[in-house]
Amino acid sequence: MAREQWGTKLGFMLAAMGSAVGLGNIWRFSFVAGNNGGGAFLLLYLVFVFLIGIPLLLAEVSIGRKAKSDVIGSYQKLAPGTPWFLTGFFGVFSAFLILSFYAVVAGWSLYYLFHYITGDFFQAPAEGGYEGAFGGFITQEWQPLFWSALFMTMTIVIVFSGVKKGIETANKIFMPLLALLLLALAGVSLSLDGSMEGLSFLFRPDWSALTQPSIYVQALGQAFFSLSLGMGALLTYGSYLSDDKRLPGAAVGIGLMDTFFAVISGIVIFPAVFAFNIDPSSGPPLVFITLPSIFEQMPLGGIAGLLFFFALSLAALSSAISILEVPTAYFMRLFRWSRTKASVIVGVIMFFLGISVSLGFGIWSGITPIGERNILDSMDYIASNILLPLGGLSMALFVGWYFTKATALKAVDFGDNVIGNVWYGLVKYLLPVMIIIIFISSVL
Repeated sequence: MAREQWGTKLGFMLAAMGSAVGLGNIWRFSFVAGNNGGGAFLLLYLVFVFLIGIPLLLAEVSIGRKAKSDVIGSYQKLAPGTPWFLTGFFGVFSAFLILSFYAVVAGWSLYYLFHYITGDFFQAPAEGGYEGAFGGFITQEWQPLFWSALFMTMTIVIVFSGVKKGIETANKIFMPLLALLLLALAGVSLSLDGSMEGLSFLFRPDWSALTQPSIYVQALGQAFFSLSLGMGALLTYGSYLSDDKRLPGAAVGIGLMDTFFAVISGIVIFPAVFAFNIDPSSGPPLVFITLPSIFEQMPLGGIAGLLFFFALSLAALSSAISILEVPTAYFMRLFRWSRTKASVIVGVIMFFLGISVSLGFGIWSGITPIGERNILDSMDYIASNILLPLGGLSMALFVGWYFTKATALKAVDFGDNVIGNVWYGLVKYLLPVMIIIIFISSVL
């Protein structure tokens, strides 16, 4: 069977942007930045994106394009008879972990979107307000699972529709629409009295925050999570790219657009948070409790809430597609399954893994697998701070040390020039050292 390919380079870039732009840019970025000093965290995040993220993104895509295979098959093809293929399992395992909790949070977004469409959340619910509504919803046993199942069904349908007809077509619609929605919401947020204080929080670093080691770990983890690095999503997407499509411009474009979405999301959230005197370090409830409370107080706030949760759901879906594609592509090759069979089986397994995540907010709330972290936070910790950095490290070592310099430069469409040598030096020396140092500090 001939391997599927993207219809256009733009289609690949939009799909890769869709992979990078998701809950990590909106839901996760807002509360991680809020908990880590705002501007100082943003500065470190940007440094990691440009110093580590984009060079590693280029390396990851190049592996897939060169091998024309999945995250494990690529290593088997390019390094036959070696144990390099084992590093591909970091990607497969992290995909299962991430999408199992990702679908739960995305289900919450769909639930909110539905209640904004019906008008129920235009005003705070009578009993307990938004906090009571959110807490009452996520602690239920079955209702959150319905919305998670609906989200996984949507994801599976797009993936089994194919690379060109499903993934590429969906992202050609999702990404421009998402950009327009977030820009409109940013304009609304900036129009609020007191919004400038939120911009100051986001763009004026508190330098003292840089003395805390945890901020470096959080910023690197966010860069990996946000750009979908180390999981093999971009490697898998790269495997559907023809050799005549140049990589450097695409990689820089993807990194820039991912950063744009993260910053715009911050502009949507923090000016509104400060305009209504809300603590920016509110944590994960910032999106599901704080923002609806803010929307209620704004002119046409119900419409703003509807647009926001529509945007959040779109972002979640575009990323979930790429996460599901990683093990789907692997199982298609391994078991010679059809795309439909592989995506359905993998998606159903992920949904069932997510049941424990959902129940972790209710009847299993006392279960804390890692320290005091609940089930979702434990999965997030393992994936973001362990599996993704290890996956990224293996990709950097593979391109920088297993490939010859000439092979590596050719794989990413660089010549033996200044830019090519800088990229190769980063991937071979700086990236592995930085990832190792911060990885060790995150697990100690």
